[in-house]
Amino acid sequence: MKRREHLLDALLFATVFAITFAKVRWTVGGFDVSISDVSATLFVIAFAVSRIGRRDWSVPRTGAVLCAFLLAFLLVYLVGFFNLDTALDRDQFVKGLAKFIVHFFFLIAAVAHLGRHPSRLYWQTLGWFVAGLVANGAYGLLQLAVAETSGGNLDERVLGTIGAYQRGGINLFGVSDALNIYRVNALTLDPNHLGVMLVVPLLVLLPLYLRLERGHRLRTPVAALLIFFSIVELSTLSRSGLLGIGVGLAVLLIPYRHLLLTPRVLVPLGVLALVLGVVVAQRTAFFQGVLNSRTQLSGSSAQSHFQIYELVGPAMSSHPLFGLGLNTFAVYYEFVTGRSNFGPHSYYIALLAETGIVGTALFVVYLGYLVDRLGALRRVGSALSEAGDRAALRVRPLAWGLTAALFGTMASNAFYLTMQMYYFFVFAMLIVAAPMVFARR
Repeated sequence: MKRREHLLDALLFATVFAITFAKVRWTVGGFDVSISDVSATLFVIAFAVSRIGRRDWSVPRTGAVLCAFLLAFLLVYLVGFFNLDTALDRDQFVKGLAKFIVHFFFLIAAVAHLGRHPSRLYWQTLGWFVAGLVANGAYGLLQLAVAETSGGNLDERVLGTIGAYQRGGINLFGVSDALNIYRVNALTLDPNHLGVMLVVPLLVLLPLYLRLERGHRLRTPVAALLIFFSIVELSTLSRSGLLGIGVGLAVLLIPYRHLLLTPRVLVPLGVLALVLGVVVAQRTAFFQGVLNSRTQLSGSSAQSHFQIYELVGPAMSSHPLFGLGLNTFAVYYEFVTGRSNFGPHSYYIALLAETGIVGTALFVVYLGYLVDRLGALRRVGSALSEAGDRAALRVRPLAWGLTAALFGTMASNAFYLTMQMYYFFVFAMLIVAAPMVFARR
């Protein structure tokens, strides 16, 4: 029994650690299979075998609600299947549906697993998720160093040795002051993906850090993590990521505005400013050019984000209720513009175009459920505080951090799309499982 539990824990940790490693993938039978696809599938199988072996058919209420959402999403997607016109549409639909099913099953199984264990397993799971983003960010900074010093392609060297290198490398944004402008994408497929993903650890860790007691052994490590993630965030040059952080910080102002001018905030900000000042001073003109390029809204990159909203109406005109079909917007975009391998630049555009009014309404209800669970977590934290339980010192900041990260991610996805990616299933798992785990105290 213990061996099964340890195996489940290990597979859970492996999945959340590698969930953002989109480049670590292999082509198998026409499908791109990522390392997180493999670990998530193994976790679901191990979870099912464990439950069957114990003849345990019980499902917590939260698990039942998630199962209901899964069935509802599948119904919308399968109705949309009958709107597909071409073999390429159907191919994209099958790929998108298969990965969605695997990761939603992972979400359900992981929530059920965490709900039966003490809070320590939850904190370990969150720790492994953050550790995965640390590894991703560290790879990104090394990727940037290699490109800046030698012009080399770290992806080709590292991923090529395990057969996972497919194409590309660090993003080359342009040239300023006769120097290349690189945007770190690390082990994700796009700098904006990494920038938006980093919204979660930054906003979840910040309130936890603010509420750590004086002299706590984790204060310095967490402060260092916040500085590290901030540096990686800036190296992506992602406006969507910064938008999400800005919205999340606005949420955190509600409970923590009185802590903004305290040393525990000002000292890490000072260290970050010092590091950035030293770097910028080396090439002031270069960084001025970078800043100008990323703050103007009249450039082709910015305009493409706004212009693509014009395609929503035509895309929905033929199938307004259930959309064009899951994972098919890129096919439609190529048909309209002739540009291949180009996404919708907004999760909400993809949602409306691919799943229509019904699918969009369903996802809004799903987001409402996540917000409701965050409210439940804050109530649990308040109850623990009234009972004098020291766990409240962690639960209430966790609740506010997850809330800020959710709203920040939602804002970021107005101009990019990561909420359809698999890390968002892990993020949803952390939200939904938390009230179950901490209410048990």
